[in-house]
Amino acid sequence: MFKELALIGTTASGKSDLAIKIANEKNGVILSLDSLSIYKKIDIASAKPSKEELASIRHFGIDLVLPNEYFSVGEFIKEYKRAKDFASNANVPLIITGGSGFYLKAMINGLAPKIANFKSDLNNAEIFAIAEKKDPKFAAKFSQNDTYRLQKWYSIYRATNEIPSEFLAKNTSAPIIKNLKIFEISTKKEILNQKIAARTAKMIEAGILDEAKFLFENYSGAKPLGSIGLKECGELLHNTGEFEAEILKREFSRAKKTAKILNKTEILEFWEISPQNFEYFFNSKFKNSDDFELFKIAKLANLITIHTAQLAKRQRTFNRSFKDKISASNEILKVEILKFLS
Repeated sequence: MFKELALIGTTASGKSDLAIKIANEKNGVILSLDSLSIYKKIDIASAKPSKEELASIRHFGIDLVLPNEYFSVGEFIKEYKRAKDFASNANVPLIITGGSGFYLKAMINGLAPKIANFKSDLNNAEIFAIAEKKDPKFAAKFSQNDTYRLQKWYSIYRATNEIPSEFLAKNTSAPIIKNLKIFEISTKKEILNQKIAARTAKMIEAGILDEAKFLFENYSGAKPLGSIGLKECGELLHNTGEFEAEILKREFSRAKKTAKILNKTEILEFWEISPQNFEYFFNSKFKNSDDFELFKIAKLANLITIHTAQLAKRQRTFNRSFKDKISASNEILKVEILKFLS
């Protein structure tokens, strides 16, 4: 039977795994909401489903364009329509899942006109004060800590000379999806951080550095190369940012003084790599690495883990804007989703 639902949650919360389990049980189709999975050649950094999973379950929203090719929310909506048509014709469920809540929001609320960001010297409090005076409808919904929405509001205000709430009400297209059932994976922060660290270690073991090297050599300057995972790999490969020679030299020296006798375990402890992830750093890829090389790899893992955890926090905040959703653990959500699809 054709029904559609959205399965949302932070990065590394287990959305893809749960979606695949449900699709297997209900012969469903999956539409990926992941903003990196749309790109060909970006397989490890995007944590795409395996080739076996992609072969066994029909996926949409994956491997659509090359990293240097244009892709917009409008293009994603076209992909959604293709996925819906396929699932509807086959009379099977459509499971929409991934971390890019922006795509989902645009389909539920309608697509707003694109307004270029206005660079301003005003801080959040100053913009919020203007919004309270000019657009109390907006100010009542958001706080002055919401930098993203405040900047968007101010950009519309400056570009149109209109009250942003009124401008958007007049110019936003009709919703693409109505009455969508939304399920959200709720994960405790401590458990999620462990999952993020484990996924980062697996990415490094799988060869994210090699993938990044290929991408930077062939698609230098492409937008997705600034995403978490690839950005940090690029800095390591090019000795920039956090991997500048002087920074590494200073940190390595500090680590040696801290550990006195620097060995692989102490390097990982210096970067707070959890014990359950040690094994990923002692496989054939790194077992012959000298201490300094392993030090850089461990720093890479630490940075990706931290930045991913920060992303998860932003996603959690964004997902609060989805109303009337069911939030629960993976196990409970599976029961609820299967009940909905019955």
